[in-house]
Amino acid sequence: MLKGKKILLGVSGSIAAYKTPHLVRLLTKKGAEVRVVMTPAASQFVSPLALATVSKYPVLIALAENDQWSNHVQLGRWADYMIMAPLSCNTLAKMAHGICDNLLMAVYLSATCPVVVAPAMDEDMWLHSSTSRNLQTLESYGNHIIPVEHGELASGLIGAGRMAEPEKILDWVDHKLNQQQYLTGKKVLITAGPTHEPLDPVRFIGNRSSGKMGIALAKACEALGADVTLVLGPGTEKAPSGAIRLIPVQTAQEMLDACMDKFPTYDIAIMAAAVADYTPENPSVQKIKKTESDLSLKLVRTPDILHTLGKMKKENQCLVGFALETEKEKEHALDKLVRKNADFIVLNSLNEPGAGFGIDTNKISIFDRHENEWHFETKSKQEVAHDILQVVYASKY
Repeated sequence: MLKGKKILLGVSGSIAAYKTPHLVRLLTKKGAEVRVVMTPAASQFVSPLALATVSKYPVLIALAENDQWSNHVQLGRWADYMIMAPLSCNTLAKMAHGICDNLLMAVYLSATCPVVVAPAMDEDMWLHSSTSRNLQTLESYGNHIIPVEHGELASGLIGAGRMAEPEKILDWVDHKLNQQQYLTGKKVLITAGPTHEPLDPVRFIGNRSSGKMGIALAKACEALGADVTLVLGPGTEKAPSGAIRLIPVQTAQEMLDACMDKFPTYDIAIMAAAVADYTPENPSVQKIKKTESDLSLKLVRTPDILHTLGKMKKENQCLVGFALETEKEKEHALDKLVRKNADFIVLNSLNEPGAGFGIDTNKISIFDRHENEWHFETKSKQEVAHDILQVVYASKY
């Protein structure tokens, strides 16, 4: 699949840059045309001459050289794919914040092609909260991130932060280019995050959902060619950008209204939101003041969104629900599958390490109405999203 593809390789200042001539060689052996752009710092770790030799093209470092301008806009539009490998902590921060102070950053900001990054840094830098935020920002821009590896680092420590080996980067890019957009032409409705049920103008009943799983599903659907609408509750996760149609909501009733408006014309609905089960019957219009006496609240059931859509569902539509359980997980999930008239139920348990609210991983099982089961190991929520979509598509279509 790489044969004839135009690949732009961005190299930033990291000791892992010594691996890039091998990566270029692997890409060119697959039939790709590779052009290399480096930061000035990267040239201290790997020879531009070595990269020019294996790529068969001059390596570009400066915006202008010998009175000749390096046309970064043309480069950004030339490529089918841009790979940033290694991606240093410094260049990651610049990409996240749009700082354009060298040719590589100018090319990145001009790129109209998909961008994939392979980070490389020491463990403490990798684990710093600013690095996590910057990676999340890159993902929100639609960039793809190849996971780092665990091993010996430049500091001599053993830990996470090693750049993926060139063979793994090649396999990742080749797989991405080969990946069929099997949801092209499908309209997908997704809910994500919690709902907040107001007690008064200040307080609410809610839960710990961040919205990560639903947002990962929305991004995966978009990448697979679907027309995506995301109904997003007030979670902690940043809303995705790009072509995803976003409907922000606060309460269960608002989420239901949005879903009922869209669902009749959609092919697939995935209800990943953690909707509050109860809401105050009479929320106060003023802030409730603390007094000497106890406070009693009457709670009433919120609307059941999955059940409502299950009753509306037509034969050609697919409805996917989620079940977060703490006991009798499979029994409760299967009961929910039948009662709500869903086609699939995705089960995750708070008893499983690596699953639950506010973290980047999940461990799921999927059940359908024909007594089929699929069980998966703990994975990133991005990988889990693709597992769910593959099961749904293969089984339903």
